[in-house]
Amino acid sequence: MLAGYVSDERYVAVPDALFEFRSGQRVVVARSTISGAVYVDVEPGEYQVVLGRDGFGSKLVNVTLHPDRPHHFRLLSDRLLGYMWPKCTSGGQRSEFRVHAVEEYELELWRYGAEKQFVRRIGTFDEHGPRANMQITPDGDYTQSGVEWNKNGYHSASLSQWIEAPRRSGLYYLHARSKSGEFFSFPWVVSPPEPSAAIAVLASDVNWNAYNSFGGRSNYIHADRFPPTPTVNARLELTRYTEAEHRTYDSETYQPLSLDRPDPFNHIDVGEQLTDPIAGRQGCHMAAAEWRLLGWLEQQNFEYDYYSETQFHFDQVPLDKYRVLILSTHPEYWSRTMYDRLKHWVHVDGGRLIYLGGNGLNCEVEFLDDRRIVYQNTRWSHSEPQYADDGREWESRFDKRHESEANLLGVAFTFAGIMTGAPYRVIDDQHWCFAGTGLKEGDTFGSKSLHQRIPGGASGHETDKISPQSPANVRLLAKGLNPDEGGAEIVHYETPGGGEVFSVGSITWPACILVDDAVSKITANVIRRFTGDRT
Repeated sequence: MLAGYVSDERYVAVPDALFEFRSGQRVVVARSTISGAVYVDVEPGEYQVVLGRDGFGSKLVNVTLHPDRPHHFRLLSDRLLGYMWPKCTSGGQRSEFRVHAVEEYELELWRYGAEKQFVRRIGTFDEHGPRANMQITPDGDYTQSGVEWNKNGYHSASLSQWIEAPRRSGLYYLHARSKSGEFFSFPWVVSPPEPSAAIAVLASDVNWNAYNSFGGRSNYIHADRFPPTPTVNARLELTRYTEAEHRTYDSETYQPLSLDRPDPFNHIDVGEQLTDPIAGRQGCHMAAAEWRLLGWLEQQNFEYDYYSETQFHFDQVPLDKYRVLILSTHPEYWSRTMYDRLKHWVHVDGGRLIYLGGNGLNCEVEFLDDRRIVYQNTRWSHSEPQYADDGREWESRFDKRHESEANLLGVAFTFAGIMTGAPYRVIDDQHWCFAGTGLKEGDTFGSKSLHQRIPGGASGHETDKISPQSPANVRLLAKGLNPDEGGAEIVHYETPGGGEVFSVGSITWPACILVDDAVSKITANVIRRFTGDRT
C-alpha cells in the first residue's frame, strides 16, 4: 500500500529515506521513491514508524495507516536554525529561544541600530546524548499550527531557554554559531516597558510571516493549503509558475500561517553592516531593510520606540502617547482592527502618520489567536482588474473586504512599475518637505540605493499612487520615473481632526535613506515637523 509521502521543511520530496514499520514483533522496511512516496507491504492499522536519511534527523512516530489517506511524514535537515517565542515582547518581559542544532552551539544577544551592538553572551549549549540539541518537526502541515520547538525535540530542565528582554526598545538579534562554524541569526522585537519617545515605529512582522515559507507554505507558496503530494520540481508543479498570469490567489478560503516558526528569510549575515548593500531577495524588503531605517533614525538622533504589528493588533501600542507613527518598507498585511484603530487616531485624534514603504495595508488578515494568522487574499490577481458587482474596480484585497487603504495612506499599490527602480521627479517644490534640499520643480532625487534586488532608485520594487479613494485634499509632491507611469507618488494631506499623513509609496525608500542626501533630508524634515521640532 501507499503508506504516505516524506518531505523536508520546504515540503520538497525526500527520496531514499529509510523506513521501518513496526507492529508487535513484525518489522517491515521500505524506502521512499523520487517523489517521496513510501510503498510498503503492510495492512492498514497502527504502527510505530522509524524514519531518517543522511543529512536529516531521524525520528520515531506513531501512525495509523489508511489506504485512502496517505500520511505526510516530515524530516528536518541538519542546519542551524532558531527563533524567539514570543518573537515580540516588552522590555523586562521574557521570550524563549528555540534553536535547532545537531552539535554544540553558542548564543549571543545583539542590538541592531546605528551599528551592531553586542549586548551579552547567553551561553554555550550542548547535551550528553548524540545530536540531542536537535528539534523535531511534527508530521503533516505544521505551517498552520506551528513547530513548538523546545516542546517537540530539545528541552532542558537545567539550562533555561528564557531571556529577559532589555529595557531599551529596539531591533535585537540572536547570534547562534555552531562548533563547526555555521552561523544563523534571528530577530527579536523589543518594545519599551512604557512609552519613552515621541515616535513609535512598527516592525512589519505580519508581512515577515506572510513571506516565511518554513514548513513549505507561505502566502506565496501553497497559499491556501498544501497539495496532496510534496514538490518534486517547483517550476513544473507550483501554480505560481505554471499559471500564465501568476494567479497565486485563486481560492476564497486560506488555511492559517503560524508565527510559531523559524524565519530564515530574516537571517542577516554576521559581517553585514548598516551601510552595506542589501543583496538578498527577501532582505531587501524585510528586517534587513527595516534595520536601515532604524539605524538612520539613531544616526540622526531621533529617539523612537519600537513595536511589532502583532502588538499593535492586540492593543499593546498606546498610540495616544505618541505624536508620530512610522510604517516602514513593506507593511502589506494588516487586520481590520489595526487599520480602523490607526485611521481613527489620524483622522479623529490628530495623530501623524509617516508611511515610508510601498504596497502597504493591501490585504486584510485575521488573527485566530496570538500565533495563527489567516491571510484573506480572496480570488485576486494583481495584474488584472477586479470588479465589484456594481462595476466599481476594487483597488486592493483590503478594498474588496473593507475599504481602500488610500483612504488612510493617500496612495494605493498598482501593478504599473512593479520590479523596477528609479529616482523621483519633484512636482511641488513649494512644499515644506523639500526645505534645505535645494530641489526645484523638475529636479530628480533618490538615485542612490542599497537595494540590490531592484537597483535604480528610491521609487521601486512595488509602488503606490494616488487613487479615486484618496482624500480629496491629498497633495502630490513628487513622482517616480519608473516605466509605464509606474512611479511611486509622494503625497501629504491633513485631516479634519488635526492629523497629517506623509507617504512615499515605495518599498525601496528605506534602502536609500542612508546613502541619498535628499531622501535623508526629506524624511528628517517630515519627522521634525510632525514631532513639533521645526529647527
